[in-house]
Amino acid sequence: MQYDPIKRSLGKVFNRSAALRKLFYNLLDILLLRSWHVKKQLRGWAALQKGEVNVLDAGSGFGQYVYFLSKKHPDWSILGLDVKEEQIDDCNQFFSKIGASKVKFETADLTALTFSNRFDLVLCVDVMEHIEEDRKVLNNYFNALKKGGMLLISTPSDQGGSDVHDDHHADGAVGFIDEHVRDGYAVADLDEKLKSAGFTKTDIRYQYGWPGKISWKLSMKYPIQLLNVSKLFFVLLPFYYVLFFPFCLVLNWLDVRLTHKTGTGLIARAWK
Repeated sequence: MQYDPIKRSLGKVFNRSAALRKLFYNLLDILLLRSWHVKKQLRGWAALQKGEVNVLDAGSGFGQYVYFLSKKHPDWSILGLDVKEEQIDDCNQFFSKIGASKVKFETADLTALTFSNRFDLVLCVDVMEHIEEDRKVLNNYFNALKKGGMLLISTPSDQGGSDVHDDHHADGAVGFIDEHVRDGYAVADLDEKLKSAGFTKTDIRYQYGWPGKISWKLSMKYPIQLLNVSKLFFVLLPFYYVLFFPFCLVLNWLDVRLTHKTGTGLIARAWK
């Protein structure tokens, strides 16, 4: 299934004004379970920071997490990188409009980064599953961090991570997202790659346990499947979410607070 066309369609709708863009960010923060997990980790990390802070959002997309961090910490210097030039231009225009003077976005290939000892935090949300040369990228993140800096990754696990497969399998099953190059990471696999890159301390945990799996299907998978059938389902989306949104909120709350022995996602921290 093609996920990017749906994201582009949503982006066009919410880019019509700064107010709509902010509303879009707020909706993503509430709907997307990964946002709950990522923001929890960001809050904990931010509470320990003092003085000048430099952040790299590697694979910034719509700029959702840059907006969250810049709103909470307007004195922080934040650089967003993405391979899609149209998203970079769009983000620079929006953040300029809202006066976020310490925020900048640039087009970049994450496999070709040359930063050295520059950032206190590297954030990488739903990116690694798209990159074939993941070891090279993790090495680049390590080099980009200052001593003591932290890398925060959110990515699918190998336990079914968001139905990530090629469109058609040998058994005839159809995958949900076909832009990914791997089905997800095993905990041991990601830990080994992080340590091979030079990180001295890691903490990798499952997200999207049983509550998150149900919430993701109700809040994301089924609506996107409908939108792939016809854009007319945009009209029905508000009614769909009125019905299912309260259940998703409860499930997301549970997923963030419970410890999961397995899950379809991973949240990983690594320190230089």
